[in-house]
Amino acid sequence: MRAFQLVGWQQPPELREVPVPEPGPGQVLVKVGGAGACHSDLHIMEAPAPPPGFATELPFTLGHENAGWVERLGPGVTGFAPGDPVMVYGPWGCGMCANCREGRENYCQKVSGQGGGLGGGHDGGMAEYLLVPAARFLIPLGTLDPRQAAPLTDAGLTSYHAVKRSLHLLGPGSTAVVIGVGGLGQMAIQMVRALSAATTVVAVDTDAGKLETAKRLGADEALLSGEDAVTRIKDMTEQQGAQLVLDMVGIDPTLRMAAQVARVLGHLTIVGLGGGALPVNFSSPPHECSVASPYWGSLPELMEVITLAQQQKIKILLEHFPLERANEAYQLLHDGKIQGRAVITPHP
Repeated sequence: MRAFQLVGWQQPPELREVPVPEPGPGQVLVKVGGAGACHSDLHIMEAPAPPPGFATELPFTLGHENAGWVERLGPGVTGFAPGDPVMVYGPWGCGMCANCREGRENYCQKVSGQGGGLGGGHDGGMAEYLLVPAARFLIPLGTLDPRQAAPLTDAGLTSYHAVKRSLHLLGPGSTAVVIGVGGLGQMAIQMVRALSAATTVVAVDTDAGKLETAKRLGADEALLSGEDAVTRIKDMTEQQGAQLVLDMVGIDPTLRMAAQVARVLGHLTIVGLGGGALPVNFSSPPHECSVASPYWGSLPELMEVITLAQQQKIKILLEHFPLERANEAYQLLHDGKIQGRAVITPHP
């Protein structure tokens, strides 16, 4: 089968021929319908050496945002049949620790929880087939098309979890600010809309085109990043700031802005992997403003995300690329030219 693999650090990945995996006991072979291209992949591809905790040897197949159809079941697997459309939950934990038992395999206490294609020791889904190590990582998609639904497992789930953990702060009269409205930011806007319709949603970005998209997806205000945006948010909130600030970029300038527009007792949530540092002192961020950097989301939350998609409460702006154009998709992603989410489709 064909697989899009990283063959060397700071080298372009290559499309290579590799054997089709055979599912062992408890495992499932999935025919990949869609594999989302993510900025996390770019961070791995551009790294000069294996990042800390990276457990996968080169070459390995990229792609941690996957959906497809069940191809073959390993011995002992029940509950699925060949041809079933499925979503692949991305963080693969041990299944035995307390967090995993609660469905929070993203915070597994035994292994990294990085899953396939992200350094957890498994190949990812940018290939014609993906070997999933346990059937518990599969969630039925129902009527959803795997080619359309693949980004829900990361862009959807990560954004959903980042919003849901702060729901007690939201409601009528509340404000949520989303800094960076690319693929994840667009999902975050919709998640706030779906979970707390009365909240005022403010989108902030450097790209006027992405701000127009944010307005179409439900943002009440769309502001070009800068001091004027900070002033506007302060004026909207009677100088108090927003209950929830989601930084989907995570670089120094966006983190500084996040601290400026957050409020006392609010939440400042760092989702982006930009590598910036948040300045912290006695008065910034505001007093008792909680700062968190959530990682993905839980299995039950992914089921909730799929339900929202089935109910058409959320939608994903997609650009599809065949497997042989995967490098082109990543270059466009790197250049900021993907309006929503790029999805690689090994089986168009």
